[in-house]
Amino acid sequence: MTDQELNRAVQYVTASTSYARETVSDIIHTGLGELSALATHSTRQLERETLLEYVSQWTIKRTGQPEPLVREVLGCAGRWLDEVYDEIAKRQSEVLGQSSNDDEGAEPV
Repeated sequence: MTDQELNRAVQYVTASTSYARETVSDIIHTGLGELSALATHSTRQLERETLLEYVSQWTIKRTGQPEPLVREVLGCAGRWLDEVYDEIAKRQSEVLGQSSNDDEGAEPV
């Protein structure tokens, strides 16, 4: 995600909730940052709900914010979370497709 997209998410969630912009920004940057890191480094395929739960727990621990607050903010940022999740799924499919194609033409052992 670009900085502009992150700022748009922060503005949207801040306008949709009664939370301070700094709080919303911290939660969104932490949650989406971890999700982006997973997209870059993980090859495990995870269901959306599992991934959302992981990101929620990660964000709660990293920000020190209460669980209901984090879940509400991330829930309001659902559209952006889904975009990052779709990118993760796409990259994982590409990685899995490449690894299975790598064996084509190989001599059986």
